[in-house]
Amino acid sequence: MNKKYERYINFIVNDIELPYLKYLEQYGLSTDEYELIMSKVYNQPVTIKGDYVYNTNGNKIYHEYNVGFWWKSEYDTDGNKIYYENSYGFWWKSEYDNDGNKIYYEDSSGWWKSEYDTNGNKIYYEGSDGYWEKYKYNTNGKVIYHEDSSGGWFKYEYDNDGNNIYYEDSSGYIEDNR
Repeated sequence: MNKKYERYINFIVNDIELPYLKYLEQYGLSTDEYELIMSKVYNQPVTIKGDYVYNTNGNKIYHEYNVGFWWKSEYDTDGNKIYYENSYGFWWKSEYDNDGNKIYYEDSSGWWKSEYDTNGNKIYYEGSDGYWEKYKYNTNGKVIYHEDSSGGWFKYEYDNDGNNIYYEDSSGYIEDNR
């Protein structure tokens, strides 16, 4: 790469929070030159349209508003957004399983995680606040049991057509249509 661009990349990598339009103005870069630099920063080809920067999959990975606010995002190879950050200091990150289910989320105020069965049904949830939930399903994918950390629970029964025929919960409420 040209030494001129290497110098710009060092400026941008070391201070990525500065809006990219300021680099275009400050260093006299064309949009094409800036795309080349940002491609090195993000380690992938990028495209700039207006104030947005896109990755090769067409996902928006950076945007700045004319008031100085900016945000940036990262995506996994399946196109799931896995990271977000903005100029106000808010951020979050996510992880997904091989089926595209979000299994972990964390931000500046806490986290949660989930587990799924082979049919994509959520079977467990837990948050950093101590709250959790467990689910059980029948062979048709309908919830038959749920319990949570507050001590609450409910259960369902269904007929052969999938209609709910029985419901009971931890408060003692029962609805029986069997």
